[in-house]
Amino acid sequence: MSGPTQCFGPRGVRRGAALTLVFAGVLATAAVTGSLPRGSAKSDSLATRSVASTVDRDEVADAAARAVADGKSGKEAAEEVVSRSGDRWGAVYDERQYEEFEQALDGSYTGVGISARRSADGQVEVARVQPGSPADRAGIEPGDLLRTIDGHRVDKRPVAEVVALLRGDRTEAAEGSTVVLGTARGDRRRTETLHRARLTTEPVTVRRLGPPRSAAASSSSSSSSSGAVMIEVDSFTRGSGAKVRDAVRGAPSDAGVLLDLRGNSGGLVTEAVTAASAFLDGGLVATYDVHGEQRALYAEPGGDTDRPLVVLVDGGTMSAAELLTGALQDRGRAVTVGSRTFGKGSVQMPSKLPGGSVAELTVGHYRTPAGRSVDERGITPDLTVDSKAEQRAETVLSGLGGGS
Repeated sequence: MSGPTQCFGPRGVRRGAALTLVFAGVLATAAVTGSLPRGSAKSDSLATRSVASTVDRDEVADAAARAVADGKSGKEAAEEVVSRSGDRWGAVYDERQYEEFEQALDGSYTGVGISARRSADGQVEVARVQPGSPADRAGIEPGDLLRTIDGHRVDKRPVAEVVALLRGDRTEAAEGSTVVLGTARGDRRRTETLHRARLTTEPVTVRRLGPPRSAAASSSSSSSSSGAVMIEVDSFTRGSGAKVRDAVRGAPSDAGVLLDLRGNSGGLVTEAVTAASAFLDGGLVATYDVHGEQRALYAEPGGDTDRPLVVLVDGGTMSAAELLTGALQDRGRAVTVGSRTFGKGSVQMPSKLPGGSVAELTVGHYRTPAGRSVDERGITPDLTVDSKAEQRAETVLSGLGGGS
């Protein structure tokens, strides 16, 4: 995450999005077995993104075929059709880029280990730093502001563009390439040169929050409380849903759960549905349409429906994470706290094109169990908080009897 001299257009952002799942980019990919049309690149992949309009898949494939027959680039021809279509988040990837994207869904990526988000005052700040990453070794910490990347100011740019610059997607920067970051921490300004590395993420982390503050003065109350459990989900890569489920099952019986989806850029929707199944006893999670045909996603039965639950969200909560948030909110299973989510609820499907490239094009949109559209609207939390959201969420959880 060496950067271009000008702002990315939509196509530049798309590439950064698709390959920066763990950096709070803008791509989310769903997996619904058997939902893809014949000839798609992945038989179990379905992606959700925000779009303005759709593009005909056959038109894109025909353009690629004509270009390949003329000895030209099928990818470039397909990109031109997608660009003209108005499908804002439609994208075309060459085989290497798509392989990189698939690896990202497995939690592997090339970058510096920074998760970025928009700060309360509109700047771009470091949300998380992966332990052992180049950013961690350079001393970059959560809360640091990202001022420049390779000498270009980024404070007013969308987070997705910042992510693309960090990764060097426009230049297809590889492992070992350098990126120069200008950061700020209070009044201190510093410049660091980092070398991108191949990293593996841990999408789900679990930690105890301790006993209720109200019980801190009482040794008997403190000793009898198990506190609360925070489950942080950075992205819904493969296996993350099961990790959420296992964390809930392993929590003390009297412990509430604070599910932190802030900065979660989405991921595999099947993983989000598995995560929903940890808190629901079956039932509807979301509906979606594919070329006008209505379909539905359901939770597995047997989830923990009694444990107090609070969900933390912000403007970096996107796609599959919004789908999960909407399900828990509509089903009355959780209290949501934070700021309005990003608003990305379109359905995309990948298909392989002549010449080997892959196009991901919009085919529909999903809705929450109550029928709400997320696209371009996002989800407004039950309790809107601009600052100290985590502290407020803990207070709410305590009020629900969740031991925080």
